[in-house]
Order: sequence, then structure tokens, then C-alpha cells
Amino acid sequence: MVKQLIIGDAAQELAHTRRVLERLPEEHMSWKPHEKSMTLGGLATHLINLLNWQIAIFQYPEFDLSSVPLRREALNKRTDVLEEFDANAGKLEQLLAECDEKTLGEEWTLRHGDHIILRAPRAIALRTFGFSHMVHHRAQLGVYLRLLDIPVPGIYGPSADEAAQ
Repeated sequence: MVKQLIIGDAAQELAHTRRVLERLPEEHMSWKPHEKSMTLGGLATHLINLLNWQIAIFQYPEFDLSSVPLRREALNKRTDVLEEFDANAGKLEQLLAECDEKTLGEEWTLRHGDHIILRAPRAIALRTFGFSHMVHHRAQLGVYLRLLDIPVPGIYGPSADEAAQ
């Protein structure tokens, strides 16, 4: 039952995230709403990195943030973002299809050096560190689109830019 819930969550959130990424305006990929904010391209690239981190939940017993760069060079083309997103989403979906309930219940650790950030069964780590984290940054990306006057897609219902169907 846990596996079915996780697969359902993944399918829904990946599809919603892709819909937002499809709206990326290439002419504004270096734009940011505030000096402390990521650029639009940087935020989109971070969403891709979050998929890499979700994949790591299944590939390793722990993930140490101190051993990976927190930021990578931002992608500047929508096609590159979507291509990498689709490849990573495919890897995650394959890992989910291949895993079993036992794997989802195994302990997984997120750390930064000696500091433990999260220690939880893989299913919970995937939902919190993975999906919730992705939803957070996807919503941030929606705000960027709104500020740039780009129509925001509806996610859990119609947006102000889409009529109810």
C-alpha cells in the first residue's frame, strides 16, 4: 500500500512540476525577483537537482550535502531543462517501480557532515525531502512566472490564468 501511495504522489507531482517548467520564458532565465533570490534558470535547475536527490534516496543509504555542490550552473534553455527533467523523472519512476515495501521502509539519512538533518524510512524521506521540497520550489517558480506576467498553470485546480473546466 505504501508503494502505491508513493507512486501516485510521484506521478502527480512530477506531472505538475513539468507543466510549470513548460512555461519557462527563455528570455528571462537570468531574471530574479530579489538580490537574495535564485535566478529563474537557477530555480528551474534546482528542481532538476531535487530529482537527483530523490533518486539518491533509493541508490544510497544516506546523502551527505557537504559532499555535493548545493548549486550548479543554471540551465538557460527550456528544452535543456525539460530534457534533463524528463530523464531524471524516468530514472525515479523506474526506481519506484523496482522497489518493494521493504526498501521503502529502510532507514535513510540526510546529513551535512556530522549533522543529521533527517533520519527516516525511505518513503518518508522521499515525501518530505523529495516531494514536499519539490512542491515548495515549484510554487516559488509559480510566483516568478506571475511576477513576469507569464500565465501560471493550474496545479490542484484552475489558476487565475485558467478557467475552471
